[in-house]
Amino acid sequence: MNVQSIPENHRILVIDDNPAIHDDFREVLGGSVSVSADLNAVEAALFGEVDEMVESLVFELDFASQGQEGLQKVEEAVAAEKPYALAFVDVRMPPGWDGIETTSRLWKVAPDLQIVICTAYSDYSWDEMVCKIGRSDRLVILKKPFDNVEVLQLASALTEKWRLQQEAKLRLDELEKMVQSRTADLRHSIKILQQNMTSQQRSEERLRKSEERFRLIAEHA
Repeated sequence: MNVQSIPENHRILVIDDNPAIHDDFREVLGGSVSVSADLNAVEAALFGEVDEMVESLVFELDFASQGQEGLQKVEEAVAAEKPYALAFVDVRMPPGWDGIETTSRLWKVAPDLQIVICTAYSDYSWDEMVCKIGRSDRLVILKKPFDNVEVLQLASALTEKWRLQQEAKLRLDELEKMVQSRTADLRHSIKILQQNMTSQQRSEERLRKSEERFRLIAEHA
């Protein structure tokens, strides 16, 4: 099975009613980002080793001020076959939908969208979020004020996670098609075998009847 890799998708949507937050994300993720330059210290602290290879990522950012506007952008992106991999969603966006309602609606349009809920308040406990939108490995909570390195880590890791999920789906689809093809071939082979067996049984029956007629002729003779 030869399946092509899914290309990287660094399209990110920021949904927040505060224009200053948009500027913060532009500062952190805008332009070409050297991933290892900022993350080496964190990696060394966690794992005791440093990856010296510097990888440059270019994130494509879009912005929305309300959940309704964000949903429209996601719908347009899906229709254009240029989906977002990740969305940073503010938990409070009066007077429209809050972050939880927005997340629920976004997932109906883009089920694989990775979402980071940004909150500075205890509007919802984790249990309340799970009750409203279900338990999901596509959801991460980010507390404000957020750390630039943390945002960069999330953007890098979650966009890659989205890509790997699409690749896994593609491989699963190819495997299912292969299984269906093999199953069809097997059914065809079984059908031919059954036809051959039926033909053989008919031949044996004709032979038996012929032998019976010759036996009767011999007896009468």
